[in-house]
Amino acid sequence: MSTKGKELAAGRRSWYHAASLLWIFLIGMQWISFTQESWYTETTSLVLWTLAAVSILEVILPFKIMVRTIIKAAVLVYILHKTLIDYTVYIPYGTLTERTEQFILHLTPYIWFSLCAWVMLEAALRLVNTTRRILVFLGINIISMGILDSFTQIPLWIEIAWVMFAGMGWLVCQHFRNFQLQYPQGWKRIIRYPYKILANIAIIFSLIIVASVNMPEVPPTLTDPYTAWRNYTGSSASQTGNGTLDIPAATESGYSREDNQLGGGFNFDYTPVMSVTTNERSYWRGETRAEYTGTGWDDRGRSATEDVEAGQALENDEPGNVSTKQVTQKVTMLNDNVYPILFGAYSISEVTSVNGEANSDRMLWNPEQAELHVVTDRQQPQYPKTYTIVSEAPVIVEDELRTKSFDDLYTSNPTDDMYLQLPSRFPDRVTDLAAEITASANTPYEKVALLQNYLQQNFDYTNNPDLSRKVSSDFVEGFLFDIREGYCDYFSTALVMMARSEGIPARWVKGYAPGQLSLNSDMQAPRQPGAEIETTYTVTNADAHSWAEVYFGEYGWIPVEATPGFDMPLLTEQPNVQPVDEPEEQPEEEPVKEEEKTPAPEQASSSIPAFVIWAAGAIIVLWVAYMFWRNRLSLRFFVLRLRTGGPLTPEQKVVAETERWIRYAKRKGLTRSGDETLRESVTRWSQAKPAAAATLHELLAKFEQTRYSPASVTADDWKAVYQTASKLRKELKAERA
Repeated sequence: MSTKGKELAAGRRSWYHAASLLWIFLIGMQWISFTQESWYTETTSLVLWTLAAVSILEVILPFKIMVRTIIKAAVLVYILHKTLIDYTVYIPYGTLTERTEQFILHLTPYIWFSLCAWVMLEAALRLVNTTRRILVFLGINIISMGILDSFTQIPLWIEIAWVMFAGMGWLVCQHFRNFQLQYPQGWKRIIRYPYKILANIAIIFSLIIVASVNMPEVPPTLTDPYTAWRNYTGSSASQTGNGTLDIPAATESGYSREDNQLGGGFNFDYTPVMSVTTNERSYWRGETRAEYTGTGWDDRGRSATEDVEAGQALENDEPGNVSTKQVTQKVTMLNDNVYPILFGAYSISEVTSVNGEANSDRMLWNPEQAELHVVTDRQQPQYPKTYTIVSEAPVIVEDELRTKSFDDLYTSNPTDDMYLQLPSRFPDRVTDLAAEITASANTPYEKVALLQNYLQQNFDYTNNPDLSRKVSSDFVEGFLFDIREGYCDYFSTALVMMARSEGIPARWVKGYAPGQLSLNSDMQAPRQPGAEIETTYTVTNADAHSWAEVYFGEYGWIPVEATPGFDMPLLTEQPNVQPVDEPEEQPEEEPVKEEEKTPAPEQASSSIPAFVIWAAGAIIVLWVAYMFWRNRLSLRFFVLRLRTGGPLTPEQKVVAETERWIRYAKRKGLTRSGDETLRESVTRWSQAKPAAAATLHELLAKFEQTRYSPASVTADDWKAVYQTASKLRKELKAERA
């Protein structure tokens, strides 16, 4: 093997190996960004963790390829197992053998996504190892994304930009690697002073960032093929404020499984979902979400669940201490869809029967979020056709709750901090708006009422909001300040996050609105004293809904409706008064009056984080200051040139430098009388400053050589005067100290 071949073999696990993994991983992330709209959240998470784990293990493991492969396979199995459990795809129970069988049964199709990601990463790392192959690899990725951007509704310009960035970084690393192999001595000198390379890289990227932030937006001159096709076929495509295409959504209303990307629009689908026969009109509660990401709600980190059976009492971690009314719901499913949970009013307290029997398939109760999950077989999912549920609906004493302060509610009844979570980059103007709206309130209840009233009075409901007005990348900020219209997801998320910004625990809930009274409901039946009247509601996909739940300490979690046109059925009573039995005569909550304040729309903020922009600006300022300092002589002579009207000769530069160090000496106490020659002054100064005598005479010699010697003066002479003058300054400073 040649020397170069040996060096290549030895450098395979070197810094270049790790750098190549970084760039390949970054390119892979862009494809994950493209696919996350169509993949399940667990699939996206699985592929991401697979790529990250394989990359890290490839760098840190000092073993041969076979051993590394075995370890990677073991880690891959662990990632699969943990991901399927975290997203409730696979819920382990029983003996080890049973758990293993269940795990293997649920591997498909997730294992294929993970294996494909692993193989593609390894193939790219080992096959793309020359400059030509890197260029071909980048070209394939960029062209593919360009085609997808042009012929699909998904904008990919940001992803293409990141691929180009990764490609440039990869090519630079390839260049340095070749330089290292061909010129090892030169490479040693470069790595001895790495800050010079890093400083230049930082300056270039800072200039790019600052330029991109201040670049005016120019609408595209040409129409992309996808938009042209949509226009030709009679469909419309609008361009959003951030330059991306927003295609009117073709989705239909219904219970959504994906909540991490809220927004867009939908068409109403009135396909029946279920009929609910109950003694109390209610919202049919499904699942809750606690972690807001800026674009939606994340389902990761689900709380622990416990196996339950029909007839078993279901304990709620935070039920509240107020009186409740028992609400029974008999649910009959009207479609064949499979849902992850059983729907119920408020917090479910018991499942009486499933499919008409006291025994049921496996159910999981989440006491922290009051969710009742049903475990179905992924190969042949079977959702219950009928089930009967008992819930405990809280009866709220409004006048009493209105007076409870933060200390009254939360000091002795705290809740988990996750219900106060705000993203690290949560927009300040959302927080400021919430503070402005609630400034006149003193208690949590009053603050929530003001926020609720503000949203209902100042924003319009529509199932197809105009997304072309959106500027902010944050979902809540974009709704409150840009779009200013939307449907339940917009209103409920805004209420939850503004309440949290005021220190009030809140969470997001999705399920169904009550639905419509069925025609066969006997509303005219005579009521027997003390008897409950049961009515039947038909719930359709158009009734899919989301709302907020706010935690009020001893009162527990109280649902709050922020969407205009929707009515949350709450049981309320005045102090010392029995709860009202008739649902149709429930007293309506009187909203707290406030002065309507419509915030003025602000300028669009850059999608680049503020701290990155400030850092880039600081780097540019420091770089400009350094360039001024480094070229200070040229700048000084440039000013002198303007004064003299022409370029300075070396003799003139020596004289200018001499006058400059004489002025400095004067500031240090070395004065000069008017009738003294420079030689006489230097002789006297040398006696006063003996430590600087040699330097003073050296400067005197340079000056006299310039003025009186017939020899020509060169650029090296005036530079020598400058360097000697700098030495004199240091000596005078040291002697003075």
